[in-house]
Amino acid sequence: MANEHYIDGLIAELKAKWPWETEFIQAAVEVLESVKPVVAQHPEYEKYRIVDRMIIPERVIIFSVPWRDDKGEYQVNQGFRVQYNSALGPYKGGLRFHPSVNLSILKFLGFEQTFKNALTGLPMGGGKGGSDFNPKGRSSEEMMNFCQSYMRELFRHIGPDTDVPAGDIGVGGREIGYLLGTYKKITRDFQGGVLTGKNVNWGGSLIRPEATGFGAVYFLQEMLDKKGDSIEGKTIALSGFGNVTWGTALKASELGAKVVTIAGPDGYIYDKDGISGEKVEFLLSLRSSNQDIVKPYADKFPGAQFVPGKRPWEVKCDIAMPCAFQNEMSGDDAKALLSNGVKYVVEVSNMGCTPEAMETFVGNKVPFAPGKAANAGGVATSGLEMSQNSLRLQWTESEVDARLHQIMKTIHRNAYDTAKDYGVEGNYVVGANIAGFIKVANAMVGQGVI
Repeated sequence: MANEHYIDGLIAELKAKWPWETEFIQAAVEVLESVKPVVAQHPEYEKYRIVDRMIIPERVIIFSVPWRDDKGEYQVNQGFRVQYNSALGPYKGGLRFHPSVNLSILKFLGFEQTFKNALTGLPMGGGKGGSDFNPKGRSSEEMMNFCQSYMRELFRHIGPDTDVPAGDIGVGGREIGYLLGTYKKITRDFQGGVLTGKNVNWGGSLIRPEATGFGAVYFLQEMLDKKGDSIEGKTIALSGFGNVTWGTALKASELGAKVVTIAGPDGYIYDKDGISGEKVEFLLSLRSSNQDIVKPYADKFPGAQFVPGKRPWEVKCDIAMPCAFQNEMSGDDAKALLSNGVKYVVEVSNMGCTPEAMETFVGNKVPFAPGKAANAGGVATSGLEMSQNSLRLQWTESEVDARLHQIMKTIHRNAYDTAKDYGVEGNYVVGANIAGFIKVANAMVGQGVI
């Protein structure tokens, strides 16, 4: 048996070394607490310092990004790429452009991404990157200028067999196009597989924009099935309004659920008639406007109510699915949802719930899916895009969707079965953490201390 205090010592050291990196500490402690029984059974993990090495990124790249705005004035932002763990394959993870971006957030996202990618079963390591650049209100010309400057530094650190970034908050298909065009110009090499989330006309995969939302709904279906339940007729509350929310609303409404909320920094929309059809497609217009608000939805669709400055978790629903940012659902939000009879909670955003919210749901036996399992559909489809790029072909929409659906079924099964094996049946948090950890840890043991 390994030293039973090994993990506790690492947690204490982590908090002492980087006390200001609150998001990263939150993500790391959640995983470390979950894997204690696994580490106790495997003395080789302590011998080769597997967990110590997992906590520290293999590489962190920080650089300046100077660019010119429409007034002809020069601006500068900070750019990052955190190459976290490559035990299973090239670093893989999105780029986030948002003023909140800092090293703590990117380390947390890269750490989570490592286990999320492991759960997909695809050969991908974990990474994350981005900038504190704010896309809100920026023109296409300004977005292009910024993306080109960002890639002029990043290009030297990425490649189809080294590190494959994708989109995230603030980085959609347009931005990926600008980034890839710059990479191609600098390297004189059309390496389509160096970025995912591309336009389908030049190397992108069908249903990639929808994939995170589709995958989360497929995971939800598996949870419901375990309870002998169905998504049909269920009322769903969503936050966010970008691609993730759009894909979730699209698939959920297609399967017979009624989505009643979306949300942004300005407040939330409650639409008692349901967000489907033309209303779902309008989310794309909200996202592409770069205004970062949802009020225009209520202006366009009579009967929809805009509630300023509040979160949607006060609305009565059967299923809550946070789709926006980390820690967007608090302990008080969780209690409000419980009092309104919520039956299932699925994190579609990364670490969308605070520890208090997560503990509230798990402690009250509400089936709760953590983001690293439920939102893996996006990176899974990015992995499928990489495969298509390598094969120099494009699968049909139905082929990609079928592969995505099967991957999400497998992730659910692994998380559920692993939790059961460790005596906590139904605890998807512990199950997903252990299943992802074991795969990465065993690869690190097999490859030696390098």
